[in-house]
Amino acid sequence: MPARSQAGVPALALVVMLASGFAGLGYQIVWTQQVAQWLGHDGAAVLAVVGGFFGGLAVGALAVSRHIDRSTHPARWYAGCELLIALWAAALVWLMAPASQVLMASIGAQPAATWPWLVALFGTFLLLLPATAAMGATLPALQRLLAGPGAPAAHIGWLYAGNTAGAVLGVLASAFWLVPWLGLSRTALVCAVLNLACAVVALTWRTRPVSAAGVAAQPAPASAAPGGGRMPWWWPLAATGALGIGYEVLAVRVLSQVAENTVYTFAILLAVYLVATSAGAALWQRRSAGHAAAARLPLLLQGVAAACLLGGAAMWQADMAKPWLLQALGPSMGAALAAEAGLALLAFGLPAAMMGALFSHLCTQAGQAGHGFARCLGANTLGAALAPLCIGVLLLPAAGAKVALLVLVAGYLALVPWRSWRMPLAACVALAVVATAAWAPALRFIDVPEGGRIISHQDGAMAAVSVVEDADGVSRLHIDNRQQEGSSHSLVADARQALLPLLLHPAPRQALFLGLGTGTTAASAAQDRQLQVHAVELLPEVITASRHFTQAFDAGKPNPRLQLLQADARRFVRADTRRYDLVVSDNFHPARSGSAALYTVQHFQAVANRLAPGGVFCQWLPLHQLDLQSLRSVVKAYITAFPGAFAMLATNSLDTPVLGLVAHGDGQPFNLQALRSRLASADLGQQPPADFGIHDDLALLGGFVADARALAAFAGDAPVNTDDHPVVAYLAPRITYAPDSRPRERLMALLQQLSLAPGALLIQEPEPGWNQRLQAYWSARNAFLAAGQAVRPVADVRQMLAQVQQPLLAVLRTSPDFRPAYDPLLQMAGALARSDPAAARLLLGDLAQLQPARPEAGAMLGRLPTQQP
Repeated sequence: MPARSQAGVPALALVVMLASGFAGLGYQIVWTQQVAQWLGHDGAAVLAVVGGFFGGLAVGALAVSRHIDRSTHPARWYAGCELLIALWAAALVWLMAPASQVLMASIGAQPAATWPWLVALFGTFLLLLPATAAMGATLPALQRLLAGPGAPAAHIGWLYAGNTAGAVLGVLASAFWLVPWLGLSRTALVCAVLNLACAVVALTWRTRPVSAAGVAAQPAPASAAPGGGRMPWWWPLAATGALGIGYEVLAVRVLSQVAENTVYTFAILLAVYLVATSAGAALWQRRSAGHAAAARLPLLLQGVAAACLLGGAAMWQADMAKPWLLQALGPSMGAALAAEAGLALLAFGLPAAMMGALFSHLCTQAGQAGHGFARCLGANTLGAALAPLCIGVLLLPAAGAKVALLVLVAGYLALVPWRSWRMPLAACVALAVVATAAWAPALRFIDVPEGGRIISHQDGAMAAVSVVEDADGVSRLHIDNRQQEGSSHSLVADARQALLPLLLHPAPRQALFLGLGTGTTAASAAQDRQLQVHAVELLPEVITASRHFTQAFDAGKPNPRLQLLQADARRFVRADTRRYDLVVSDNFHPARSGSAALYTVQHFQAVANRLAPGGVFCQWLPLHQLDLQSLRSVVKAYITAFPGAFAMLATNSLDTPVLGLVAHGDGQPFNLQALRSRLASADLGQQPPADFGIHDDLALLGGFVADARALAAFAGDAPVNTDDHPVVAYLAPRITYAPDSRPRERLMALLQQLSLAPGALLIQEPEPGWNQRLQAYWSARNAFLAAGQAVRPVADVRQMLAQVQQPLLAVLRTSPDFRPAYDPLLQMAGALARSDPAAARLLLGDLAQLQPARPEAGAMLGRLPTQQP
């Protein structure tokens, strides 16, 4: 027989459980990423995979429990289950992509609100079922092998702890090493190899077959719940499974408003939950020595209820605990991840440990009553499978996190027998629930600046969305307590992200915008009276909140040319059959909520299939949220799908630089004569392009910074971002956790690595000398941005001019056409004229000399008082 641990469990059995647990949670990380690609959001994928995982575990445990309990060769059952897991996981490497296409097609481009959730939950359950059902049978089979027929479940706690410890290693190794290095498919194959190794070990394990007489000697199971009472024996196991996973779903949602909500965040939260659960099971098993006294169950239930309430109290303080942890741990990515682990420990530590102890106790007690461990596990995981739907999809959006927490605590208390309510702990927890319901604030986090207020807030199944107004009346959109792009004060910048690509098409009639944000970008495009705009947004709460920001358009009335569609962008471009002259994709934060999947080769290729002949696709990228290494992988993915790509800047902002990758579907350069005609005929209602800084063809093309050759050189040998190897999802969080540079520094470093010649951008030069003017405009733009690096805004016009006058005049000497340098000097000259007309006269004279074609400086000079001799 193999060597045994101090608990009497063979050491080899613990190693096998460790490896099996590693593989199981490695799969969960992989499958969550893959499901997120067709659901569109990490939060939705977590709910779908968790529900599918536990549903499969329940099916496996319940379907095979009778056969395992009666088998004389449980080792063969265990080996067969591990082999099935490995084979199905390997099959999914090839089946996942076509299966995802089928599921996306079944959802459709514009489904009803509940249909995507039904497909997500049940589709994921069926897709993973062969592997997850086999997983559900592995632990019962190994426990049956060790304990023998009819024996008490003495090893449950230790096997459960070993399996969970392996799961922790699987989560962390997959998220931090395997997937970033190998990608999703090869990580799944590594886990499959571990399952195969477990199967081989089981087949070569020297154990004595269980005799048929021994199987027949199993005691008849009791029908009542362990410890007596009228409820069925399985009810406490199922109920506590639902309540425990319900608490996990709740805590993940709440902490996502405080933590950075990256792929690493979910891995850390899950790992802490598993560690605490494993520790609780092992400690309780050691304390109880494999025997479950019925009198302990009420105390455990009350303890879990109290622990959940204390965990909720810790979550209420998470926004104050995080800055303290970050300050104590220091400025680094490791420290930031440790801070997230600290938040998870506060929220999960005690509740999950108590849940592990409770599960171990219930299984041991049920085993003493004659119920096999497989049936216990099946009942528990069946309840757990319902939690994502009941708590994550239904209760949280409808009632909020505070009510959901109190419902979970009350659920544990409801399982306590009435005769045990005389215990002081039960009364204390019940009073605490009442007090929390009456006086505690909502369990949510919304950063409101001093003097500001909350305009609106809405909890959704995937995120919480708020509109917050500051003391100056500027409104900003928050998703999970993080400010998104755009505000009520950034209309010009937001509109340019619509107008620049819109004016690059000679005659657009159909436009698709992927991502809504505040809605001002899509609404700006819809001002074009010749254009029909479809704007796709995943979160219905964002669509509702966007109405606050688009009131300035069309007097707040609905625009018939703008249609808002609630759908996932990736799914929509695959399911929709229409062709678009223009597709504009928002600048999604690459590190959060599955957004990196919108920057893959496969998604860009799907967008290319939606373009009409001559169509234009523009992908905006938030350079202030991207490090250059991640940007290289995104650029490489884009030019793989669009080899004739160009890059341009949305604005000349140094603090929030936004880079656009733009290309014709056919890879052709631009026709300047067509662009001039388009610019002259653009019908944008009351606000012409000049109101947004697009005065002429130079301003329209002046933001371009790179052609296809320069982009290919910039991307170099960077790993390409694909569905199977989502490198950006794992690279981008680094700058979110520990910024090592400022956005302006990254912008200038990028410009130094890019180049562009007018001949590459345009089909032909329209008139002699125009290419030189455009090249001078680009040089002036770069000099303008470089000069702004050292500028510190001040209210005093003299101090401001001391910083910028000579650098901006030098920019105008490079290109007199560069209005972003001319206009601020003109404005400062006007302000200076009130206090120092002589200095204003000198500045206006310089402007008039450098750009005689513009009349503003000369007109202002004429209005100044005559200079006395």
